[in-house]
Amino acid sequence: MESNSSDYLKYWRTINFYYRTKNDLSQAEIDTLLFLKSEKYFRRRKFEEFDKILSWNKKRFNKLIEKGWIQLFRGIGGPSANIYELSMKANRMLNEMYRKLNGEEITISGKTPLLKKKISYHSKMYIEMIQEMNQVIRQQRHRTHE
Repeated sequence: MESNSSDYLKYWRTINFYYRTKNDLSQAEIDTLLFLKSEKYFRRRKFEEFDKILSWNKKRFNKLIEKGWIQLFRGIGGPSANIYELSMKANRMLNEMYRKLNGEEITISGKTPLLKKKISYHSKMYIEMIQEMNQVIRQQRHRTHE
């Protein structure tokens, strides 16, 4: 995947689906975390700046805090004045996503939510695409070692 920078996002949909499913996140929540990643610290108004272009959900900020994706860095005296940061959990997940986009394989283990006993046809198709993606990565890795 790294060999041609123009198809950097070729497997974005597959990787995105995998992490949304694995972490029980919505697309808007993933998008928000990606936006906030470059902000070391931020106030709620920075969150709301991006949130304006997403589907309306006034509980999104609190939900991300409750689920451990955003954490309070410093309480200053009110919700709008407080300073927040992405949690270690959020940074770890986003860094993993970027590594996958850079050509690291997705490991599917028994703990992966995609492998529940009763999985949808949709999830089966994504599992097949992950296997295909991993195969392409292995082939590219093999070619670079020759």
